[in-house]
Amino acid sequence: MLTTCLAVPVAGAWAQDTAGDDDTIVVSGRRAADRAALETKRNTDTQVDEVRADDVGRLPDQNVAETLRRLPGLSVANDQGEGRYLTVRGVSPDLLNVTLNGQTAAAPEPDSRQVKLDDIPSALIGAITVSKTLTPDMDANAIAGAANIETVSAFDRPGTFGSLRGAYGKYDLNGKHPYELDASIGTRFGPDRQFGVVLAVNYSNREFEAENVQSGGSWEEVNGQFIPLEQTIRDYHTRRQRYGAVANFDWRPTDAVKTYARFLYSKYKDKESRPGFTIELDEDEITNQTAAGGDFAEADVARALRSRQEDSDTLTGSLGGEFDLGPSWLRIEGSYTRANKRDPHRDEISFEGEGVSGSYDLSDGIPIFRPDASAFDPSIYEFDETSYENRRAREDLYQFRADFRTPIAIGDDSSIKVGAKYTSRRKTNNIEASVYDGYDGDFTLDQVEGGSIGSIFKGRYPFGVIISRPSADDFFDSNFDDFELDEEGTVGDSLAGDYLIREKIFAAYAMATLKIGQITAIPGVRMEKTKSNYAAKAVLDSSTVDDLDKDYDSFGSQSYTDWFPGLNLRWDATQSLVFRAAVTRAIGRPNYEQLAPTTIVNTGDNEVEQGNPGLRPLTSTNYDLAGEFYIGRKGIISVAGFYKTIENPIYSATTVQSGTFAGQDLIDAQVTMPVNADSAFVKGVEINAQTELSFLPSPLDGFSLGGSITFVKSRAKGIPGRGDERLPLASQSNRVASAFLSYEKGGLSARIAYTYRSAYLLEPGEDRDTDLYVGAFNQWDARIGYDIVKHVTIFLEGSNLNDEPYRVFQGIPSRIDEVERYGYSVKTGVQFKF
Repeated sequence: MLTTCLAVPVAGAWAQDTAGDDDTIVVSGRRAADRAALETKRNTDTQVDEVRADDVGRLPDQNVAETLRRLPGLSVANDQGEGRYLTVRGVSPDLLNVTLNGQTAAAPEPDSRQVKLDDIPSALIGAITVSKTLTPDMDANAIAGAANIETVSAFDRPGTFGSLRGAYGKYDLNGKHPYELDASIGTRFGPDRQFGVVLAVNYSNREFEAENVQSGGSWEEVNGQFIPLEQTIRDYHTRRQRYGAVANFDWRPTDAVKTYARFLYSKYKDKESRPGFTIELDEDEITNQTAAGGDFAEADVARALRSRQEDSDTLTGSLGGEFDLGPSWLRIEGSYTRANKRDPHRDEISFEGEGVSGSYDLSDGIPIFRPDASAFDPSIYEFDETSYENRRAREDLYQFRADFRTPIAIGDDSSIKVGAKYTSRRKTNNIEASVYDGYDGDFTLDQVEGGSIGSIFKGRYPFGVIISRPSADDFFDSNFDDFELDEEGTVGDSLAGDYLIREKIFAAYAMATLKIGQITAIPGVRMEKTKSNYAAKAVLDSSTVDDLDKDYDSFGSQSYTDWFPGLNLRWDATQSLVFRAAVTRAIGRPNYEQLAPTTIVNTGDNEVEQGNPGLRPLTSTNYDLAGEFYIGRKGIISVAGFYKTIENPIYSATTVQSGTFAGQDLIDAQVTMPVNADSAFVKGVEINAQTELSFLPSPLDGFSLGGSITFVKSRAKGIPGRGDERLPLASQSNRVASAFLSYEKGGLSARIAYTYRSAYLLEPGEDRDTDLYVGAFNQWDARIGYDIVKHVTIFLEGSNLNDEPYRVFQGIPSRIDEVERYGYSVKTGVQFKF
């Protein structure tokens, strides 16, 4: 990992440090990273929080998302125990603008705009800055805010620097051993050291297990009591690999000319095998029912196996320069990003049985189904369906921007800044699938069984026999002519997700930075013109496999222009006390799959599923107010309030319509599509405090502590199907908190951290009883390191030490819909840095 060395003059705003009589205080190590991040926050004219390079490595963070969740007001959405998407102040990750070295980051995922931060290894990062208020020179597509990921330049350090790190660990559930390696080196060379280069590489390999139990949203009222009518248990076995590389080049021939080239490549590979066991009850066959449980008979059972591979890679390159033109300044930059997501196979096979009896138990929080012995006999399971699917999505993103700043004779160090940016995006998604739902003969699970799993969740859920994927594939290949192709399923799965989206955004802005005494004001306005074209493929009941190669036949387009005025204010009340206020506007463009003009017609059921290329973008007006008290260079106490009004939030709606859909005339069809609701708001208070305890006697002066808590409330109205009812926004937790205690002295560094978020709405249902929520989550992580010799550190770290599971509930917390357990992990390693 990279280290930070911070040299700060004692004078001015930082004069409260008491380190002696020297003019300069030099601090190295992780405290320097804290101080550098505080200095950035202190000196920035807007509301920001930052994580510096050395802070990234002080806890067992696998990726950028896990690093950021420790900042005030931030939380993450997890995928199999690992942070993936970032939520800022309770606003959906879809509405967060993620940039890489100042340019918009591409999203490999085909269905949304949210950037998967678990694709980027934390070892390749120099700093991450989260902006909670916007200025006109920033992209307006940032209702939730903006997160800028910076890689390191050779001119960020005074001399040659580098690191080499290796780690090896163990997972609690499966006993597998993850390992990772990363290395970096940077230097300056040539006449007057005008050339600079930084090279960094990273590799990690994780083989982990996750245990899952869920009811699939099937809680229903039976004889006056809510019970789950279905339960599926799954045992995930996943291998996740990451590769990353950074190459940054700089040339600064004079103090007035700074040119650079930035390159980042990241690759993410995910292979998964997921056996599943499902029991589905017949409510008419439930007996001896009490609040704590009951008996069942004639239940249907199923065993399935999903096998998939997911590969994604992102390549970003940018060229630019900054030029001092006397008193003025000019920056010109262009970049290209290619993001690929390939799923070479997403295969699934299932077998079904029936007539199973047993009991269910609701007394211990998570429901438990206890079937009789017949459920564990592989011969009762007959072939149901098998599917073979592959997918490829790609995004090509071209960006060009120019910014010009010149001083003006108002106050001290005031300026005017103008600029323009052009963004061109091409996004495609293509799926190929084959579905077989019949077999001419006898095909039962015992013919392709692949051993068994005793139980999961520490013995609570007996599992039984599983399917062997190689045996199933061999059987399929050997008996191919006896399998029946599900033509409707094959066509639907192959065509429904195919789309092509082209989006062009031209932006221009003008802003002023006015510094008058203790007041800084940043008024300005940004204009963004968006022009988009969409293409997809219609799916009809009459479609056949001969249509799988057809061209796009469903189209849509949009063109709109938006203006984003804004004002940021800063008042330095004292050397240590800073007040900030802002009123800004922002936009949130709909996700790709919502805009794609897909049409799926089922004339038999008189149903239609559609995309909506006419969706209006979300817009917001944002009000922010904050006060920050700095404890020298060593700490901060801050309070921030925020309020956002959001127009046109997007929800799914089902309506009854008559008309022509993809050439089919339907009367009173059930049409489901994304639509704009009326409005929403988000409001909250964010409290943060951290400090070094250097005033304590030695050795206690090595301690530091900190914590933050954010209280958030949101409501949306006009939600389809919910009348006048108001619901919280999706992905919004009412409370987000984090805390840490660290120690650094005499070569010893240790840190323990806690993160928490309350429950949030995952998906609105037809009513409150069917709303799905992700349950509250809290996690403990720790790390200890020791410098055995100069430049060499050994460390031990643990993640999710409290074995916190992921939970989903239906309506109320006692109706558990899903629980997924990952166990804890530990890791030890050695790091060399200079």
